[in-house]
Amino acid sequence: MADPASSHAPPKGATGVLVLADGTIIWGKGFGATGSAVGEVCFNTAMTGYQEVMTDPSYAAQIVTFTFPHIGNVGTNAEDFEARVEGAVGCVVRQDVTRPSNFRSEQEFTEWMAAQGKIGLAGVDTRALTRRIRMAGAPNAVIAHEPSGTFDIPALLKRAQDWPGLEGMDLAPRVTRDADEKWGGGAWALGKGYARAAWDNKPHVVAMDFGGKDNIFRNLVKAGARVTVVPAKTSLEDILALQPDGVFLSNGPGDPAATGEYAVPVIRGLLDRDIPIFGICLGHQMLALAAGAKTVKMHQGHRGANHPVQRVGEGWGDTAGLVEITSMNHGFAVDAATLPPGVEQTHVSLFDGSNCGISISGKQAFGVQYHPEASPGPQDSFYLFEKFVGMLG
Repeated sequence: MADPASSHAPPKGATGVLVLADGTIIWGKGFGATGSAVGEVCFNTAMTGYQEVMTDPSYAAQIVTFTFPHIGNVGTNAEDFEARVEGAVGCVVRQDVTRPSNFRSEQEFTEWMAAQGKIGLAGVDTRALTRRIRMAGAPNAVIAHEPSGTFDIPALLKRAQDWPGLEGMDLAPRVTRDADEKWGGGAWALGKGYARAAWDNKPHVVAMDFGGKDNIFRNLVKAGARVTVVPAKTSLEDILALQPDGVFLSNGPGDPAATGEYAVPVIRGLLDRDIPIFGICLGHQMLALAAGAKTVKMHQGHRGANHPVQRVGEGWGDTAGLVEITSMNHGFAVDAATLPPGVEQTHVSLFDGSNCGISISGKQAFGVQYHPEASPGPQDSFYLFEKFVGMLG
């Protein structure tokens, strides 16, 4: 890792670079797509699931630093996409990408990254970069890969400095679908792939797609619902015309307050009509905004598959105080200090005490900050899908 005063000349063998907005230059070996991309640098502590991370729409406009050093060891395949839209623009890894050793592998990670138009940087001291993010916050940066090793560092630095950052940025329109879709996929099984969803005699969930992960929709199906996924800017009238028994608010990238400019009035309209609502991640944040709370940009965010979350508040019975091991991916959070009367905090992070769940009194509406579909526990949080579908009659 080099400081702002270091030379622009790359060290021998360097074919990739990460240029932070403060002028810091980090050299390495580029892989995947060539060119450059701008975004916020974050870190993810999960030991598995790198393909799922890179295809999660919640990572749009972000460069992921993987703290686990061996990335690529299970290859990639056509089944493990979280979505077929924009995800992370690039990644930073410690070791050279590992050759795959897994019977499900269909393509090496380096080849897959190139095919997906994503840029990778290997040979980086990811521990030092992670410590930097923890101490100074998530920086804006440009990641670049050029096999010749020739880079215009001043131009890359200017691009990083000119990028406005995620705060105030509405990214849902970049990752949402263009039209309504009857969701047809169910749970995955080894050797069988994904089941087909049955539509007959099932409660109807309309899922607002702010950058939703496919596995969330599959788990709603598994819990007993039929699902129609609609674009992020679908109006209240169009949602009601679909006659939903409940509405799901998906995860997604960007600033919830910015996306909430058009989504929150719709959510308030649904609350006024007492329609059951379940929100995850960005959806949870916008449900809180609709209820009168505020959201804040986090210093470093929460991203990983080992985050302990405790159940708090009323209504848990014998499971009060139970801790769930969860998967998280967010750089914004609900400010618990702004929760108005009638909105109860139901889950908190045991890492920093930040809000991880709410429910609204007198309404069948709740949300969680984490990802219950990601199986980190592995099944600690599946009850949330069953709880929601159980509300629908």
